[in-house]
Formats: sequence, C-alpha cells, structure tokens
Amino acid sequence: MPGRLPSKEDFPSSVNLSITPPPNSQQAVNVLILLHGLGDRNASFTKLGQQLSLPETACIAIQAPNPLPFDLGGFHWGDDLIFDQKTGEMDMDTGFKTSTKLVLNTIIKEGLMEKCGYKAREIMIFGYAQGAMVGLQVAAEYDGELGGVVSVGGILSLSVPLKALDKKSRTPIIVCKAARGSAVTDGAVSRLKDAFEFVEVKEWRRNGDGMPSNRDEMMPIMQFFARRLRSTRGVPAGSVELT
Repeated sequence: MPGRLPSKEDFPSSVNLSITPPPNSQQAVNVLILLHGLGDRNASFTKLGQQLSLPETACIAIQAPNPLPFDLGGFHWGDDLIFDQKTGEMDMDTGFKTSTKLVLNTIIKEGLMEKCGYKAREIMIFGYAQGAMVGLQVAAEYDGELGGVVSVGGILSLSVPLKALDKKSRTPIIVCKAARGSAVTDGAVSRLKDAFEFVEVKEWRRNGDGMPSNRDEMMPIMQFFARRLRSTRGVPAGSVELT
C-alpha cells in the first residue's frame, strides 16, 4: 500500500518546505527530498522539482535551518560558520548534526514514514554541494536502505567517523563531479566507497562543480531515477509486492 501525499501539516511549522505533487494527478508512490546548496533558499529547488516532473513522485524542497549572517541572504546547513581567512569564502564542511537530525528524524522517520506511510526504500534524496553533504550523511547514518541519493558536488563530511558506522550503507548513491576543480576529490570518492556499498561516480567535462546544465550531464541522474523509483502503473489493484 503506497503512502499518501504529504502535506505541510505532517511536519513542524518551524520547517520551511514546499511540496510538489506528482504530475498529472498521479499517485505519490515515491518521495524525492531536495536539498539546496550553501547560501541558497528552497525556492530554486521547488522549481527544480517541478522541472523534473518525475512520474508518481512527490518532491519536497527543504530550506536549510540556519540563515547566513550579515544580511547576506540565503541559508546554510552547517552546525557552524567558518570563513577561510585567505579567501574569505565559507567552509562547506562545518558538521551537520542538526541538519541530519532534521532530515532523517523529523522529515523522513516521523513525517514520511510514521505519518504518511512510506517505506524507506520509497524515499530518495537529491542534494547540491552542502545540501548533498547532508543527504549523504543522512543515508550513511540511516540503519536501512533508502531509495538512493543523488549528490551533485557533495562529499561525506569529515565529521562523520567511519569507525562509528557498523557496516556500509546499502543505500545506492550517484555522485556527479566536475573534471577539474571539484570538491569531490579522489580521496573523497574513496571515503564514500568506505561508507557505501554502491557508489556510482559521473565526471562532467567542466571546470568547477555546479548544477547540471545540459542533457548529457542530466542523463546519468535520470537513469539513476529510472532504476530506483518505484511504479504502480500497470500493476493490478490488490497486488502484493514481494521483496
């Protein structure tokens, strides 16, 4: 029995999020959680969910809980803010205990699984940069298999001690990185393979990480969705799924 379409009432009012239902009034068999990057808001990822228009999939775009200081606008996922004294840029990896608890416990376990009736396998995460780091940590810490994680330019936070993970996560992940100037280094990929059983890495011919900007960059992500999203279309009413 698929879960029901989530509503904002299923989550605390303190969490800023938007919910995009599946296209063409289809049943919401899957849920895709969208996590924006450092300094952004969830509005851009609300639009992303609408553009993806994935069949039988509701999209939930969550806004990071912490506003940037100095009236910079935008929000961040980190437990702290650290600026590089040489470049003045903000460090992406400042620990994600609070954000991981928000996404894993409040959104996934309490909201989607307990209130809306979804199974973990029916829930996927798409994250960009710092948002992807949160998504990867959620999957690494979850004791079970989520539908999958799409990480665009995101790595597993160094604040996650691999020794604390009893076993590798069975949640499959796909990591998209730039060929040059990517935050996803060879060492970061090795660390991901230490934490996850199924790791797919796609390298884009560009300089610097960024959101997919053409069909070739988007294709492996859509293929990943096609493999992992579940469907009830064409399945007779009353059928029982064998797992």
